[in-house]
Amino acid sequence: MKIGLLAMSGIRACDEELLRLGLTLPGFVERSKTIASLPSLGLLTLAGMTPKEHKIEYIEIPNLKEIDEIPNGFDLVAISSYSAQIDEAYELGARYKEKGIPVVIGGPHVSCLPEEAIKYCDSVIIGEGELVWNQVLKDCEKGELKQNYGSLTGSFDLADAPMPAFELLDISKYNRLTVQTSRGCPHKCEFCASSVILTSKYKQKPIYKVIKEIDKILDIWKYPFIEFADDNSIVDKAYWKELLVKLKDKNIKWFTETDLSVSEDEELLDLMRESGCAQVLIGFESPVLTGLKGLETRSDWKFKRLSKYKDAIKIIQSHGITVNGCFVIGLDGHGPEIFDQIFDFVKESGLYEVQITIMTAFPGTPLYARLKKENRIIEDKEWRKCTLFDLNFKPNNMTADELTSGFRNLGVKLYSKEFTAWRRDNFKNNLRNNIREKRRVKNGDS
Repeated sequence: MKIGLLAMSGIRACDEELLRLGLTLPGFVERSKTIASLPSLGLLTLAGMTPKEHKIEYIEIPNLKEIDEIPNGFDLVAISSYSAQIDEAYELGARYKEKGIPVVIGGPHVSCLPEEAIKYCDSVIIGEGELVWNQVLKDCEKGELKQNYGSLTGSFDLADAPMPAFELLDISKYNRLTVQTSRGCPHKCEFCASSVILTSKYKQKPIYKVIKEIDKILDIWKYPFIEFADDNSIVDKAYWKELLVKLKDKNIKWFTETDLSVSEDEELLDLMRESGCAQVLIGFESPVLTGLKGLETRSDWKFKRLSKYKDAIKIIQSHGITVNGCFVIGLDGHGPEIFDQIFDFVKESGLYEVQITIMTAFPGTPLYARLKKENRIIEDKEWRKCTLFDLNFKPNNMTADELTSGFRNLGVKLYSKEFTAWRRDNFKNNLRNNIREKRRVKNGDS
């Protein structure tokens, strides 16, 4: 069979004023643009486990409205999409169905709403695709596709993870490629719509498999920038210390998402920097206690560590690793004062980079279930607003207009050329001073 693997890509936002600002302010929605430009690791992974007798074509579709004629000539089309792009994914699926081409759709959104998705495709892949992909192919060849494959209770062993088909990519189109070392996150934040939806437990890929994937990338890209596509990478410190030692001679630069516990291990931070770590993204969510209480469904992990936030940032950045601090605006309890509180925290902490998003109720999350029960979803099933930059719920401590206008104004302040330059210079100056101090201490001891 000839199989088309189609990834819905590109940044999404409905707020036109926000989009206009994003085009003129350095760093605004920068992280989201980076995510949107990453290749679909899920589809590349399925490609990597596809039997060789099949021919595969990987295609990214940033904007369906700009396409007059969809790619054709396939015996099967598999589409991957998140909530913000799901309406376009459904339209694409329907267009292929009209042509008589079998369509399967997967991803977190349709895994939670298979009964919605099946209206636009022949089959829905629920949960982790590796568990069912080969069966999908066999059934398609026989013309016997089932409506649903998989479940949210199944669990794929990452020890069996296939090699992603990185060779399908035109490397010139990307500034980074993704490698996954784990799935899930032990913190279980109420709003999280990532791999925690697809897996009920935190699990890690064997180190030798991670290294093999990086080596394959090195075969097609001499000096790559790797993003470890995990919800929370550095949970098992022993695992990562072993991995980082093996990365030291690979001559790569890398980025990952983690939590502030990395600041508690100087040996780990040294290894991270020596192995090419350029930046870590940490979800601080709120710079004040308001909003943190009850944020996680299992414990108040971040609530208990708020007092350590600024010291953690200082320690991590003193090792030459920049911190991208993430804040979710509109958490229950946040009032109009939150915008100044975030700006003050960013300045006082010396954060190199900052990302602000609006709390978003994604389908399948505990947050969505709670807000729907409380009758706080503004327009149910308006999935196109699940962008992290558009408001899809009723705040409880400020008006909708206060939240959206305050969000825009905070963006203007945070990402102005002047404040962005100050953050960059402040990091460099502090790093120089830290290096001088370490040399002074070392010379004094010798």
